Amino acid sequence: MNAMPEYIGDVPNLSGQEAEVAQVVARGRERELFAKQGGVDFGAIRAAAAIALHQHQPLIPAGGADLRTAALISNLQYMMENQHIGDNHNAPTFVWCYKRIGEFVPQLIGEGHSPRCMLEYSGTLLHGLRKMGEHHVIDALKTVTCNPDYNWAVEWLGMPWGHAVAPSTPVQDYRLHVRAFQHHFAAIFGWEALERVRGFSPSEMALPNHPDVAYEFVKTLVDCGYQWVLVQEHTVHRVGTEQHPERPHIPHRLVCTNSHGETASIIAIVKTQGSDTKLVAQMQPWYEAQGLNRVDLAGRSIPPLVTQIADGENGGVMMNEFPPKFMEVVRAASHSATPLMNAGEYLEHLFAAGVELSDLPEIQPLFHDRIWARMQPGDGPEKLNQVIEDLKREDGRFHMEGGSWTNDLSWVKGYENVLGPMEEASSRFNERVLRPGVATDHPAYRNALFHLMSSQTSCYRYWGQGLWTDYGREICRRAIEIIERDFAKY
Repeated sequence: MNAMPEYIGDVPNLSGQEAEVAQVVARGRERELFAKQGGVDFGAIRAAAAIALHQHQPLIPAGGADLRTAALISNLQYMMENQHIGDNHNAPTFVWCYKRIGEFVPQLIGEGHSPRCMLEYSGTLLHGLRKMGEHHVIDALKTVTCNPDYNWAVEWLGMPWGHAVAPSTPVQDYRLHVRAFQHHFAAIFGWEALERVRGFSPSEMALPNHPDVAYEFVKTLVDCGYQWVLVQEHTVHRVGTEQHPERPHIPHRLVCTNSHGETASIIAIVKTQGSDTKLVAQMQPWYEAQGLNRVDLAGRSIPPLVTQIADGENGGVMMNEFPPKFMEVVRAASHSATPLMNAGEYLEHLFAAGVELSDLPEIQPLFHDRIWARMQPGDGPEKLNQVIEDLKREDGRFHMEGGSWTNDLSWVKGYENVLGPMEEASSRFNERVLRPGVATDHPAYRNALFHLMSSQTSCYRYWGQGLWTDYGREICRRAIEIIERDFAKY
């Protein structure tokens, strides 16, 4: 299979080879990728710890004085070029934060240690780094992603390309983000690296709890070949209860049923609550794991896995304290009874030890039991909406976040005054591009997709006032203009 170009024109390679991507991802599911290389004796360890670093910078229209014509650049580039403003002086340190795992892992392995780290970088950040000329960052990441001497220690997680939040992003757009990330990742790091991406990290750890949106979220991940998803402890309940997971340090199955009676499920790795950045910067998951012992799951003794994710660059603790603490803990944890492991590696060991998927306890998003107590799966979306409204009236703490566009009606005609720019851009893309079936390898498709996904970054999702509001509206305006201009015949 030929390598994919990283750029096609000025736009990152975000679409056009969906069949090849699916084929590569499916092939990766059939291979053992991590367990043997990692050298962990799963039957002998007491517990393990996993950390993930989330890295993101949005694209903003700030490459020039006039908002309507300014180039779409990385917020990191804006910071770098305006270090006299606010906290922008951190920009060079941020660049190092994005690079440093690519330096730490080879050093530690060279010392004979066994480091582990999961990485999650948004497509907008990777694109921004390229456009800034920070190629050394990508090169360092390539070393630990592609070189077999090191890549067993680093596990990449998938994410929505533009850092879109699942509960409030139209479901068909969210699927585009998930696929676009796979395209872009393969174009940068190669097909073999894509085979190794099995886990998914939702932006802001946001899990939809509207049953129809939650079902589409899980179905998207499964359809795109993901094996597991990271979820936050307080966003899920055990099935049949309104209790959070009793044993958050073992894998679960996230099961979501929609109003049509369809069910989708995926393995869930539970991230426990806490002040994320400090916990990861100070390697707290490993210290917690040291106090744990093996547990019973379906009659088998397994080590628990303590998992945390945090921004990899935000805050003084992460910028300054993480490097020495990571080094210290890797050296102490390596070849010990409480090693660092990545989640994909842990799951490979778990299933090799005889645990079955059906042995994992089931969880679901918040409040689903309350809904299904009042209706049957299959009663349809109208009944679901009625039940949700009734429950909201009865309990002010009950909430359902997220909704989805449908393909059978226009969300623009007659709604011009009430639709926000983001919803309008999404709707126009749906009407003019998706529904007519425009080829995904068409340059105009890719350009429109790039602008649509850039506008859906979480930074713009909940607009208040000020400059970020202006940025978001402007990217939406451009997306709509591009769609109207390039797809006028549809």
